[in-house]
Amino acid sequence: MQEYEKAMRPEDITRLFVERSNAGDAAGVAALYEEDAVMAYPPGQLTVGREAIRALWEKVLAGGPRFEPEQPLPTLVNGDIALTSTPPKDGAGARAQVVRRQSDGSWLRLLDQPEFAPPAR
Repeated sequence: MQEYEKAMRPEDITRLFVERSNAGDAAGVAALYEEDAVMAYPPGQLTVGREAIRALWEKVLAGGPRFEPEQPLPTLVNGDIALTSTPPKDGAGARAQVVRRQSDGSWLRLLDQPEFAPPAR
């Protein structure tokens, strides 16, 4: 398995995600997730586990999408758990992730809500 740069701060994950996605590296994106992580994507569905997340990103990245870095909102940290989020440039709510510190001090995503559109009024 390829060695990837580790996220040593919760905020690093977003940068690494953009870099790896733009390089078309689905395995590298999946390496940012814990083995049993849960991703709320595609909309209305859950993708569970690193391998399923890798397979999903292979399909998504096959279309060659480009991701732009987004300025993170303040990270909330409680011990080995943190909540990271970014306001998407398209104004569609917010993206949020729960990340967990690993035994080596790096951080991985445990829960990922890539898109969160506010409820219609």
